[in-house]
Amino acid sequence: MKRIRSGDPLGPRPRRCRPSCLLVGAAAVLYLLFMAFKFPLLLEIRPLFDPDPHHRPFLGFSSGHHRLLDPVVRNARYGRLTADILRRSRDPPRRNSSRIDRMAREAWILGLQAWAEAEAEFDVADAPSLFEDNRESCPGSMSMSGGKGKVMLLPCGMKVGTAVTVVGTPRLAHQEYVARGGDRTVMVSQFAVELQGLRAVDGEEPPKILHFNPRLQGDWSWRPVIEHNTGYRMQWGKAMRCDGIASKDDDDTVDGFRKCERWVRSDYVEPEESKTSSWLKRFIGRAKRPEITWHFPFEEEKLFVITLQAGLEGFHIFVGGRHVSSFPYRTGFTLEDATGLVVKGDVDIHSTYATLLPRSHPSISPLQALQMTEEWKSLPLPESPINLFIGVLSSTNHFAERMAIRKTWMQSPEIKSGNVVARFFVALNPRKEVNIVLKKEADYFGDIVILHFMDHYELVVLKTIAICHYAIQNLTAAYIMKCDDDTFIRLDAVLNEIRGLALQRPLYMGNLNLFHRPLRSGKWAVSYEEWPEEIYPPYANGPGYIITADIAKFVASQYVNESLRLFKMEDVSMGMWVGQFNSTSTVHYYHNWKFVQFGCADNYFTAHYQSPKQMLCLWDKLGRHQAECCNF
Repeated sequence: MKRIRSGDPLGPRPRRCRPSCLLVGAAAVLYLLFMAFKFPLLLEIRPLFDPDPHHRPFLGFSSGHHRLLDPVVRNARYGRLTADILRRSRDPPRRNSSRIDRMAREAWILGLQAWAEAEAEFDVADAPSLFEDNRESCPGSMSMSGGKGKVMLLPCGMKVGTAVTVVGTPRLAHQEYVARGGDRTVMVSQFAVELQGLRAVDGEEPPKILHFNPRLQGDWSWRPVIEHNTGYRMQWGKAMRCDGIASKDDDDTVDGFRKCERWVRSDYVEPEESKTSSWLKRFIGRAKRPEITWHFPFEEEKLFVITLQAGLEGFHIFVGGRHVSSFPYRTGFTLEDATGLVVKGDVDIHSTYATLLPRSHPSISPLQALQMTEEWKSLPLPESPINLFIGVLSSTNHFAERMAIRKTWMQSPEIKSGNVVARFFVALNPRKEVNIVLKKEADYFGDIVILHFMDHYELVVLKTIAICHYAIQNLTAAYIMKCDDDTFIRLDAVLNEIRGLALQRPLYMGNLNLFHRPLRSGKWAVSYEEWPEEIYPPYANGPGYIITADIAKFVASQYVNESLRLFKMEDVSMGMWVGQFNSTSTVHYYHNWKFVQFGCADNYFTAHYQSPKQMLCLWDKLGRHQAECCNF
């Protein structure tokens, strides 16, 4: 309760009521009656006088008692923050605008066009059912001449039985400089055949459903190997390496095939069969089969024919008609998602073929339709104050990740009771059909906030701003948490940690980084134009951090006023904004390593880079009161 200041006109009344008090009271009553009847009209005419009105609805949510008079804003069903951006997008860009400002402006314009196209084909009154199988026709086979570095599109993905054949010739090894293990040069000859998925975010590497990488020379083991892997969000999985030693008999097979076949190695001799075992086999009449030895299946400047075949349990790789290896499917990477084939590296490609391709691809797969049940729907936003709001950054085609969260920590008692609210924040995709499917999912589950700008890896910071703005405009939350859709949260532990602090001042909680310097070269380079300082401010790692509502309100208001500095690394940006807020209101910086940045650790608060299968495993363990990791 606010304290009553001395001298305040609304302070304690005197015991005797003067005539002037009665006149003031009567005027106040008349004023309140006037506002009760005229306030809706004032809301309607306000945009005519205010060039930059602020409306309650936000990003895809509209309210019936507001009327947006700007035709661009009204047609797009945009809210407060987006309306400001749209108006500014029609004005010439400022001379001092940064690169990320220009990217954001272009993303909003493209997003508006993409959303208008999606809505034109998605009429709510005539919208197709979520369970309807809307199919598009695709070719049953494809071919391409040459093709190194080019992507061969597989429009409807792959299915069991699909075979992809690549004909090429490895190049001679070339010298490469390496700094590891002493400055020196090594001879390198290697190439990669990759089955890739759709790029969810512009500027980010597409997911690699299969990475088949023969290394003729240049591997750290100093011998020829074949490496298999998957890649997601610029992070590699655990590699499966075949080095000429056949997989053990007790190792899991893939559709009956060994994971790795044997080839001749000068430094390895196969253990001989014991005399007892050999005598027993001859005694029972089992003849010893003649063994054929093969060399490494690739040789510099020698033609090869690779065939990748999709089986029931994994991919099978044949070279020259001989089985070389089999790579089991990994959770989160499906055949339907393999929409492109690319070959790169030290190789000349002559031709590529794909056969037995699926002729159609449903807009929502049968697996997705089976998972769309009432059980996973989100509760409506509560009117009463809540303790924590969680904004989850996601992308259009990350349905499996969102579904894993809906089935796990979004089923926590804290969320089911309404004390915690979680929403996914998703920007738009260049493909219209993908945006239509996203709108179906959002309408069904009620837990997605669609942001009407074109998704880009360097514009993730806009999603973080949207989380702050949404929480302030639509909820009364004490704390706001940001996380990714591959982050698993122990909600009970996080809330207990907040309660244990018992603070009465702003809070910035997470796995804090101090005195980190920007990289000025390499893949993750940051230019001096983007960040002129030599050191980043203290910031919490992006997979999971918490701020108080007053900090979120500061971020949202500064952005609307065009006084918020943007930077492509959203976690560094939040650290910068908290630092600005800290200059006027003291912020409590709270570090805890249990907000795990890379992977998982026992007794975690948050675990990062968790696949849908791992999330289900973590949830199952929490049900047995075990805060343990599922590292597989």
